Amino acid sequence: MEARTSSAVVKTDQRVVGPIIMLGPPGAGKGTQAKLIAETYGIPQISTGDILRDNVARKTELGVKAKAIMERGDLVPDDLVCDMVADRLLMADCYKGFILDGFPRTVRQAEWLDAQLEKIRAGQDAAGRAACAPPIVLRLVVEYNQLLQRLTGRRSCPTCGLIYNVYFQPPKVQGICDVDGSTLVQRRDDTEEVISERLKAYEQLTLPLVDYYQASGRLVEVNGDQPVDAVAAQMLSALENVHRL
Repeated sequence: MEARTSSAVVKTDQRVVGPIIMLGPPGAGKGTQAKLIAETYGIPQISTGDILRDNVARKTELGVKAKAIMERGDLVPDDLVCDMVADRLLMADCYKGFILDGFPRTVRQAEWLDAQLEKIRAGQDAAGRAACAPPIVLRLVVEYNQLLQRLTGRRSCPTCGLIYNVYFQPPKVQGICDVDGSTLVQRRDDTEEVISERLKAYEQLTLPLVDYYQASGRLVEVNGDQPVDAVAAQMLSALENVHRL
């Protein structure tokens, strides 16, 4: 689903909201909701993919190391990713808080993040400490069959880039783009077999992380099966009402 301005969004740009972590499987709508929350509070949406690309593009010391690893076909190790995240969290635009999308992915990364935020808090004034408080974790919960339909139903126009869904947002003519008449295509990794494996892998990787944040009382579950506006309203309500530790 495309990100759009939600009627549930009310500008509160001056508030220090602190760290927010988005959890949810592929197709849950994390990116859409993260963008809405970022716009509401005037805080950056941070993804490890963006950080990695930025460091490589700027040829930073960390970026040069990461590029060499990726060119060998290896995964960038946790330590290097964490160093990039640490640098990013010290930038001025994080002073009111930030949203982490796609990080942490493991309990080890979550433990590192808690320690890093505590370290940053030790050297900040009151506002800075609030911006680096223990994070609120928003978990989008979406029913399995709904996820399958969202992901396997995706079709895109190779010409204009417009995205459709054969179940929820179909084109006027089956398989044809409404805008330019091009034949719509399905990504190779949006087949049911591939999606099923991705969802299983996500659950195995993420369940320990859910338990970790649930044990600390920082996890808020949101029903992601609702329309975009309803999900946004529930998330914003959670952010307004939850008590930080």
